[in-house]
Amino acid sequence: MTDIAVVDYGMGNLHSVATRLKQAAPGLEVTVTSDPRVVAEAARVVFPGQGAMPDCMRELDAHGLRAAVIEAAHTKPFLGICIGVQMLFARSDEGDVACLGLLPGTVRRFASDMQTATGERVKVPHMGWNRVRQTVRHPLWAGVADNAHFYFVHSYYVDSPDAALTVATSDYPRPFTCAVARDNVFAVQFHPEKSGEDGLRLDRKSTRLNSSHSQQSRM
Repeated sequence: MTDIAVVDYGMGNLHSVATRLKQAAPGLEVTVTSDPRVVAEAARVVFPGQGAMPDCMRELDAHGLRAAVIEAAHTKPFLGICIGVQMLFARSDEGDVACLGLLPGTVRRFASDMQTATGERVKVPHMGWNRVRQTVRHPLWAGVADNAHFYFVHSYYVDSPDAALTVATSDYPRPFTCAVARDNVFAVQFHPEKSGEDGLRLDRKSTRLNSSHSQQSRM
């Protein structure tokens, strides 16, 4: 049984995620895998990825990983990254496709006509460093300063009717949810593996959190 399974469904550079996890937890076995049995047997699961939502959902099913990912999200410490957070929700406007439906809400695209308060046009995709404002005291934020900078690359964000899911927001230029949590699931829109020391701290916490139901409180 591997300690940490990084789910490989053929989308994104997963080896950079695995390299950072090995740095965060040098004593643990980190396995990049497309084998549902390895995912099912792992102590923890990391669900990253990049690309278009229709392709991601198709490839997840083509690799036979849907059931294993859903079961992992229900039963063990689970970290979603980038499109790995978006896929947890009910539906995406990108391709108008159904996602995994584990969390209520829709994945929305940033508006193409967004402007800053000074009238400057905002580019899509949102790419680069941005502040992350913590809204919930979650164990994975321990040691990470509020308003720390994390690295983003995305054109879509999650929009949920359940405000209790949100554990952090960022601004582009208006606030959007950039991290969600429920029970054993913690998922982020940004890339911890590309986010310097604060990303490493978050990854380190994710590899050490033992409880399957994390305690959190509103700030």
